[in-house]
Amino acid sequence: MPLEPHRPPRELLTTGALALAVVAVSSSAPLIAFAAAPALAVAFWRNMIAVGVLSPFAVLRRRAEFRSLVTGAGRREGMFCVLSGVALAAHFATWMPSAKLTSVAAATALVATQPVWQGLIARAQGRRLPAGVWAGIGVAVVGAVLATGADFTVSAQAFTGDLLAVVGGLFAAIYTALGERARVTVSTATYTTICYGVCALILLVICLVAGVPLGGFDTGTWLAVLALVAGAQLLGHSMFSYALRRVSATTVSVLILLEAPGAALLGWAWLGQLPDPVTLPGLALLLVGVAVVVLSSARTARRATRVSTAVPADAAPIRD
Repeated sequence: MPLEPHRPPRELLTTGALALAVVAVSSSAPLIAFAAAPALAVAFWRNMIAVGVLSPFAVLRRRAEFRSLVTGAGRREGMFCVLSGVALAAHFATWMPSAKLTSVAAATALVATQPVWQGLIARAQGRRLPAGVWAGIGVAVVGAVLATGADFTVSAQAFTGDLLAVVGGLFAAIYTALGERARVTVSTATYTTICYGVCALILLVICLVAGVPLGGFDTGTWLAVLALVAGAQLLGHSMFSYALRRVSATTVSVLILLEAPGAALLGWAWLGQLPDPVTLPGLALLLVGVAVVVLSSARTARRATRVSTAVPADAAPIRD
């Protein structure tokens, strides 16, 4: 009898996916800064091209799953996929313009409130987060604010931008929470195809209504967009979506904050933007906060496993 090929354990695969996702999304800010195109146009193309890459595989390999999500027993999960795409589009449409109205640092700091919203959403869903998770969220968010060097100014325009950034963080949390619900039974390829497709369609309408140009960019900008698709979108967002099957939305939201130090390192290496030494304590606090959340979540998961390791008989299998 031939030996079965060795497969890495699921925990190792999930850890690898999360590490890859953090590195990939860290490339987003430097690439957007490099691209000579409106941010909303870049957001549209990164989602639209990602759908073009994912849909042939998803349609050919997951036709039965698509049918189930539209007309079968999976219509509820299908609605979660669609709503997740709506929330992702709302995140892009609020946070990206916020950086034009307030400072980039303030917008980045305020959108980093996503883990706080994520914790509140989890609480509204009836989940009690451990005290360690809340403490880690607080430390991580404070670290993110300090790391960005946020300078909050008082003016009507800046206030509008700050408010949009906070709303952007809220919609990012809603997007992650809905993705967590969808990923209980929906495969990664199907979920991301639907989510990105809905997001791209909504962003297209916004760009057309607002008169945002979608073409006429130089070659370097298109290469930056393609790099965003390959990195931040397919290897970033998609790997976070993959991990949502096994890691809570709250933990994923905190891990996304690691984009800040990752982007700083890439900006230094690629664009020559040396991080301000003043931000280093904030980055250290951010890393400490993330570590506290991850360790506290892992400890809670081990306790839950000891209490019960039984899998519900009616749980649908996940296909990654």
